[in-house]
Amino acid sequence: MTEKTTHFGYEQVPESEKVQRVGAVFDSVAKNYDIMNDVMSMGVHRLWKRYTVEMSGVRRGWQVLDLAGGTGDLASHFSKLVGSQGQVVLADINPNMLQEGQDRLANQGLIGNTEFVEANAEELPFIDNQFDLITIAFGLRNVTDKQKALASMYRVLKPGGRLLVLEFSQVTVPLLKQFYDFYSFKALPLMGKWVANDEDSYRYLAESIRMHPNQETLRDMMIEAGFERCDYHNLSGGIVAVHRGYKL
Repeated sequence: MTEKTTHFGYEQVPESEKVQRVGAVFDSVAKNYDIMNDVMSMGVHRLWKRYTVEMSGVRRGWQVLDLAGGTGDLASHFSKLVGSQGQVVLADINPNMLQEGQDRLANQGLIGNTEFVEANAEELPFIDNQFDLITIAFGLRNVTDKQKALASMYRVLKPGGRLLVLEFSQVTVPLLKQFYDFYSFKALPLMGKWVANDEDSYRYLAESIRMHPNQETLRDMMIEAGFERCDYHNLSGGIVAVHRGYKL
């Protein structure tokens, strides 16, 4: 029986191979991840994440799951907001990224109410109805079976809870799209080469963005997974979008 294939950037690979190849990308970029985020977005990624935190409506005492949490940008904010009665679980499939996040939050003194879990978004190792809020920032496009992952998130979310997906999306401004395509495929790999000594990983980043579902398609996928009142908000002309859905 022929194994199903999926995309790794623009390349078609067996599904079983994608996890390892994505893992290799993040093994490579883990140490320079925060620096490259600042360089390639000119710091704007911090505003995108702040907007996501504001949309979360997070309250003291909440249970929060930050998926693909990487170096802990969102988790650090949530840890302060939920307080000692709440808990933040920073989960990532890549152990090197998870370690970077753990080290960063420890340096900020934010590990008292934070747990770190190595987890695959498609098969979350948590009980049903556990979290008030789930976030996944710039991670869903790297998941092999996105529909399965969304269903897994729905399962572990409490009734009344919400999911926020911050992800690169489809640019909606024609002139911006021309510049963005040039930047993504020409400038971004060179930045990766100069700053992180890793041109290939940042070429994959540009390709993976183009293969990710657009705004309307991702909203429909969330509805299919069971989420209700689904909407999205374009940021920076659609370079990124924040999708929101509720488990009612």
